[in-house]
Amino acid sequence: MAEPRTNGREAEAMRPVTLERAVSRYAEGSCLAAFGETRVLCTVSVEDGVPGWKKGRGEGWITAEYAMLPRATHTRSARERDRPQGRTQEIQRLIGRSVRAMVDDFRFGEYTLKVDCDVMQADGGTRTAAITGACVAVVDAFDWMVRTGRLKESPVRRRVAAVSVGVIDGAPRVDLDYAEDVRAGVDMNIVMSSEARFVEVQGTGEHGTFARGELDALLDLGAHAIATLSVAQLASLALPIA
Repeated sequence: MAEPRTNGREAEAMRPVTLERAVSRYAEGSCLAAFGETRVLCTVSVEDGVPGWKKGRGEGWITAEYAMLPRATHTRSARERDRPQGRTQEIQRLIGRSVRAMVDDFRFGEYTLKVDCDVMQADGGTRTAAITGACVAVVDAFDWMVRTGRLKESPVRRRVAAVSVGVIDGAPRVDLDYAEDVRAGVDMNIVMSSEARFVEVQGTGEHGTFARGELDALLDLGAHAIATLSVAQLASLALPIA
């Protein structure tokens, strides 16, 4: 039998989620995303110009970086000063692919939106919190470009959000905290759009294999949770920025 979840959560229940916008005075878009005890600061910087391989096309670009601050966990971790490690590269590429799915094309002029996701406190689900918060920050950054006359309209066509799911002691669960994540027999991250379409699914049997029925159950849990996150994003974006 599966052990009770933290705070008595049901299998399909997420941790408390908050998405606080405009937390950085200088960034064109920002959001502090909290999934339970996990907290990720997402900022977006709008810069003139694009990478060399994009120059001359009249197109922009959206890229992402991810970092774990030294005391985001129980013990201090060293900063990745020279080149990101494998896990960091994997996560920032996932974030980049996810936020690029918010637009249909890059015909918004030769601007680069640089998304920075810095984990302030980690308790599982850092990449999914980063994607969910980064989406809010990207929306605000494009809106800033419209307000300042750089664009006539925002190119954002959909929002994206993400959640972790897994199988713990044979039972499917959503939004795993660290204690659950390290025990998961199956671990999966799901990214979906506000149109209820999948952007990316990353899943693995950590300690064995899993059946089609388990996969379907996890996808259903994730889709339901992401619909809830989409509502939270809309609620946050509806608030005026002070």
